[in-house]
Formats: sequence, structure tokens, C-alpha cells
Amino acid sequence: MNKYRYKARDKKGNPVTGEVEAANQSVAARLVRERGYILISLSPAGGGLGSLLNKVKSHVGAAEIATFTRQLATMVNAGLPVTEAFSILKLQAKPAMRNIVGQILADVEGGDSLSNALKKHKAFSPTYIALIKAGETGGVLDKVLERLADNMEREQEFRGKVKGAMIYPAIIVIGMLVVSIIMVVFIIPRLTELYTQFDADLPLTTKMLTFVSDLFVKFWPIMVVLAGVGMWLFAIYRRTKAGQRKIAEIIFNIPIIGDLSREIILTELTRTLSLMVGSGVPILEGLSVTAGVVGNILISEALQDVAKQIEKGFPVSFAFSKHPDAFPYILSQMVAVGEETGKMEEVLAKVSHVFEVNSEQKVKALTAAIEPIVMIVLGIGVAFLVVSVIMPIYNLTTSL
Repeated sequence: MNKYRYKARDKKGNPVTGEVEAANQSVAARLVRERGYILISLSPAGGGLGSLLNKVKSHVGAAEIATFTRQLATMVNAGLPVTEAFSILKLQAKPAMRNIVGQILADVEGGDSLSNALKKHKAFSPTYIALIKAGETGGVLDKVLERLADNMEREQEFRGKVKGAMIYPAIIVIGMLVVSIIMVVFIIPRLTELYTQFDADLPLTTKMLTFVSDLFVKFWPIMVVLAGVGMWLFAIYRRTKAGQRKIAEIIFNIPIIGDLSREIILTELTRTLSLMVGSGVPILEGLSVTAGVVGNILISEALQDVAKQIEKGFPVSFAFSKHPDAFPYILSQMVAVGEETGKMEEVLAKVSHVFEVNSEQKVKALTAAIEPIVMIVLGIGVAFLVVSVIMPIYNLTTSL
């Protein structure tokens, strides 16, 4: 399949741009016309910098989708038809989102269902589309949109807390790297020249530092090539299932960070399952959808096996309990309560809240642990620099 970029006008004469995937240019033109647009131009989507810039410009983030969902939910709950709501949203959306909304509106006006129209756009996750489809089927689209908006806002808030807590450690680490690079590339070579002129007797730490500096200064093209090849090989390895499993295992085995990563995934997983079950999506479909978007191959494969166990007739709680490495004991126990009481949605929501609280506590513990560790590392670094750089200079000045 090839990608084609088009310029067109909708039924009201408004300009629309976008991309379609098709076997050839004539099929691409037909797909554009099927959306109800008047085609103006069609060309292959180019590569290189221009294509990259177009991707950046056309990117729609999770926060923008959450805002769009809240606005759509408000209008649909107020009694506005979906097409009218989309017409209003199109007027006030940002350019990238405006194109998507315009295409969805044209598809819906052309007789397509909302869920089918959303499928054509990568900005909407499979979970989002499955929920909209369930709302359409059950005639409760207004309620599903409201709950979906609530869920996305909670998710954004939770992710914001996690990211916010990690900003300080990230800034410190980046600062340390920048200072180290400046020392190795600019300062150490000049000091080495000074030591050589005076034939100074250097301590081991200084010799180590000058060796590293020489590697970066004299052989930087080789270092850059090696780093590039290493990153390329790592990127290829990450695309393989074996690589994804190994990386996931390494992350999960890192103290504190591994548990935190698992808690964050389980928070979003159980919250999404709760929303889907409450919106009328069958549990099997919910598990299949979340397995595809969970973002961790170990959890994804465990969810796929859970779905298979349920298909064979085993209880949901039993299926979860078969994977203690992926799902903690509390999840299978609470799911068992949900099965017995028929309140699976409420139980999953409560479990999600438990995981969220645990995640926030672990984030606080991690940031509290990082601060003294960073100070210790900084202290060791300063001591190393004193011994490696300042002591030889002091010895030189005293010997003159």
C-alpha cells in the first residue's frame, strides 16, 4: 500500500487536506471522493524532512483527543445530533484536529457509522473505537462519551503526576551529562597539554580521564559511527518479539522502577476494562482490545492467554490467577468478587484506584530516593575531579 496526500474541499466548500493509503493513485482518488470531498490535487506522500515536518504538524496528542471527547460528550448530552456537534467542533479545533473532524463529519454524513469513521484515523485508539461502537449498538452513545471523557481526563491527570515527579531527576541527570561532556571534550585536552609541557607525574585517575578524553576528541567520528550502529541494532532488536520480551523483563526487574512500571500499566489497564465492561463491551472483546494497546508485551501476552482461558470456560478470576508475574494476587481476588456479585465494573474501578494510589506512592518514594543518590553521585564526581584535575595543577604550582 502507498500513501497519497490530497487537497480537497468538503460539501460546504471548506478546504481539507489529509492522507490516504491505496494500491495506486486512481484508487486513492476514489477513496477521497467516497468521503464526500471534491478532489483538488493528489500526490504521493514524500519522505525526508518534509514528510517528517508534515507528520509533526498533523500529530494529534492524547490531551487534544481528551478535550475533543469532553466537548463532543457535552454537546451530545445536550441533545445535539452528532453531525451538528462535529460541525461546531470543526470550527474551533486546531488545524490537525480540524482535518480529522472534517473527514469524520463527511463520512458520517455519507452514511457511515461514527465508529467506522473513527477507524480511519490513528489518533483514536482501538479502545476508543470499541467503546464508541458499544455506545452506538446499545443506544447509549451519550453516556459512553461522558464516561470516556471522564476516563481520559483521569488518565491525563495521572500521567501528568508521574511525569511531573520525574522532571527534577531528569534535569539533574541531563545537567551532569552536559558538564561531563564539556569537561571531557574542552577542558581536559587543554590541561593534558599543560601536564605534558611540564612533564608532570599524573595520578591514575587523571590518566584515566585523559584516556577517555582522547577517545572522544581524537576518535569522535568512530565513536559517532559506533553509537549510531549500536542505536540502529538496538532499534531492530526492539522490533522483534524476543527483544520486546527481554527489554520488558529487564525493566520489570529494576528495583522500584520495575514495580512502578507494572503499577502504572495495571492502573490504566483496569480503568479501561472497567469503562469497557460498564459501556456494554463483552469482557472477551475488552481483553482483546486492551491486549493490543497495553504497550508491554509481557502484559499483552498474559491478557491474550486470559482471553483464551475464558473462551475455554474458565472463570475470569482463575484466568488472571494463572499469571502471577503479570497480575498481582489482589486483581484475581477482586475480579472473583466482581464475578460473584455481578459488579465487575465497580470492582475493576476500585482495583484501578488501588493501583493508582500505589503508583503515586512509588513515584514519591522514587523521587525521594533519587535526590540523595544524585547528591552522592555528585559528591563522588566532585571528589574525582579534585583528585584528577585540581591536584596535578596544585602539584605543578608548588613545584615551580
